[in-house]
Amino acid sequence: MKTAINYLILALLLALCNQAIAFDGYIEITPSQPTQTGDNIEVLEVFWYGCSHCYDFEPFINKWLEKKPDDVVFRRMPGIFRKDWIPHAKAYFTAEKLDVLKKIHSSLFTAIHKKKKPIYDDRSIKKFFLEHDVDKQEFKKIYTSDETDTKVKQAYVMGKRYKITGVPAIIVNGKYLVSGSTAGSFENVTKVIDLLIEKERESIKIE
Repeated sequence: MKTAINYLILALLLALCNQAIAFDGYIEITPSQPTQTGDNIEVLEVFWYGCSHCYDFEPFINKWLEKKPDDVVFRRMPGIFRKDWIPHAKAYFTAEKLDVLKKIHSSLFTAIHKKKKPIYDDRSIKKFFLEHDVDKQEFKKIYTSDETDTKVKQAYVMGKRYKITGVPAIIVNGKYLVSGSTAGSFENVTKVIDLLIEKERESIKIE
């Protein structure tokens, strides 16, 4: 009898914990992770080009970016849960290094999810870059570089440290994880981001 009651109490506690997470709209990351934005508040989007939910989230985060506060720095980082996600991570870091993210990032999402193009491996990614006027030799140099491989490894490690279980995911100042699951909808994700930014501002004032 006592065992049954204990199980019931445990189930209720877990339910309350889940409700708290859903109510707050975020999960606290422990321990908190370092940021790359100095004194500014960092908002980091973790994504995968092959993820349809990430594609659907793009309009929401882009709309939020139109009114991003000046004290906030926005970054993106490819998520890497499986080996076959690595080519897309390399594609992002290559586009970033070559300063062509503006014409590659959204276009790659659209090509995969709207146009249904199978761009998932090194060869198809190379073809995509060349179709977008990226020099063949410059692409090869960066895509296969040690620098890109290092960034891929770092992204994998940080994904583990953030305890990310799916994408898209937003990390606010290395302390909080927000997703469609925690916030309830993509629209709510941006609202929670704003609340956490204000929370961080207050924290900085106290310090």
